[in-house]
Amino acid sequence: MSTSRRGFASMDADKQRRIASKGGRAAHEKGTAHEFTPEEAREAGRKGGEVVSRNREHMASIGRKGGEAVSQDREHMSRIGRKGGES
Repeated sequence: MSTSRRGFASMDADKQRRIASKGGRAAHEKGTAHEFTPEEAREAGRKGGEVVSRNREHMASIGRKGGEAVSQDREHMSRIGRKGGES
């Protein structure tokens, strides 16, 4: 299957970003750009979070990275240990 070297999709990501950015600025100048209300933004974020969290492998990877990062902070880990010993 041959792919065409024409059109937006065949451009490198940096060039696509520059072109898309120009379109966004033009829409704002023209007054036709959509601006999210805080409620719309919350809803969009909630939906995105639901979709991402369905990927269990991805979520496990995030958790591992967070655990590795926090365990590097020895002072933080000792505070956690002291709190655990108090209860």
